[in-house]
Amino acid sequence: MPDSNKRGPDKLPPLRDVIAANGLSPKKSLGQNFLFDLNLTRKISRAAGAGDGGTFYEVGPGPGGLTRALLSEGAGKVIAVERDGRCLPALEQIAAAWPGRLEVISADALKLDEAAILPRGVRIAANLPYNVGTALLIKWLTTPQWPPRWASLTLMFQKEVAQRITAAPGGEHYGRLSVLAQWRCTAKILFDVNRGAFVPPPSVTSAIVRLEPRAQPLAPAELSDLEKITAAAFGQRRKMLRQSLKPLGGEALLEKAGIDPTARPEDLKITDFAALARAFHH
Repeated sequence: MPDSNKRGPDKLPPLRDVIAANGLSPKKSLGQNFLFDLNLTRKISRAAGAGDGGTFYEVGPGPGGLTRALLSEGAGKVIAVERDGRCLPALEQIAAAWPGRLEVISADALKLDEAAILPRGVRIAANLPYNVGTALLIKWLTTPQWPPRWASLTLMFQKEVAQRITAAPGGEHYGRLSVLAQWRCTAKILFDVNRGAFVPPPSVTSAIVRLEPRAQPLAPAELSDLEKITAAAFGQRRKMLRQSLKPLGGEALLEKAGIDPTARPEDLKITDFAALARAFHH
């Protein structure tokens, strides 16, 4: 009997035909840019580990370009959440081509209780809508339980956001998102994605970022304290910390944490921010 992975794609019309048949012009209001490049979607799927089987969670699949690739590359199951009802018929076609391996949920992923639907160890892979990508990442990074339910994140962002996630101290891209992401995860940019891979082409280059949760955060701290410290520090990033952290304790807080009060936020390592969070907590 032929392998079901090989039969699945053969049952489906080309993605461009599906989009035309369903009138799926990408909506700017939803941050949609559809992926057509099959080589690229397969590359993303392999980077996400689809060949190892297992369950994947995809947010904003649209007409299902990446969804098809995840299943073709060997994902045991894909749970896809799509808020645009126009895309559901296209996703139902994919579900029929791979029986029992695609579950489609019509919902807003930002409001979804993912703990109720996702198994532990799920891997998240998505071409995230640009207008909610950062908010979704923060949702996944700030889950109360750590390690989280998810085993890895393989996500597409605008390249500038990808640089913020992975930035080292001292650089112009280093900020709150860098600290939060790297405090709880390892993060790296895997590769850039050319504008021409999308319909419509976005105005910026994109990049694929891979995040894997650390068993324990990089240094002890309470998440809420770390968020307050980084918000205050990077909210006035051109100022010395003794000024920007004045509402939270200023020089006394910095002295308690062993941090130079004349330093600026981009000078601090993530472990320094964790030390400030501990000092603030006590």
